[in-house]
Amino acid sequence: MQTRINHYQVHPAVYKQMMQLETFIKEQELDPVLYELIKIRASQINGCAFCLDMHTRDLRKMGESEERIALLSVWRETPYYTEAEKAVLHLTEVVTEVARQGVPQDVHDRMLQHFSEKEYMDIIMAINIINSWNRIAISTGMFPGCKG
Repeated sequence: MQTRINHYQVHPAVYKQMMQLETFIKEQELDPVLYELIKIRASQINGCAFCLDMHTRDLRKMGESEERIALLSVWRETPYYTEAEKAVLHLTEVVTEVARQGVPQDVHDRMLQHFSEKEYMDIIMAINIINSWNRIAISTGMFPGCKG
């Protein structure tokens, strides 16, 4: 397999801007495990093998259980996620596929049961960042193990 474009080399400014967004969201009070769950769930929906591989590895390094990683795509059917995590995973799904139905009021209300409005905005930004990374990786033909 070969990448279509090595975006790191071709346009380093794009990578730099994306990394600034990553730095911004990491400076917020968003739980790092929750951020990785967001990254994995969005990457599953978008079919981004590169990001899915990267973030499942990252979550393992953080000490996350194999059950929570392996069953993330079926989070509704398992007892492994907190109610707050379930709210975030649901929001991740609807924001990732926002053109289908927008963000339903019940999803919004569920988020505000667990998070402040600022935290909610941080989570929306986190979802948007991984969706951008997924689109870059897929469009440039990145795959697990590639160098860019």
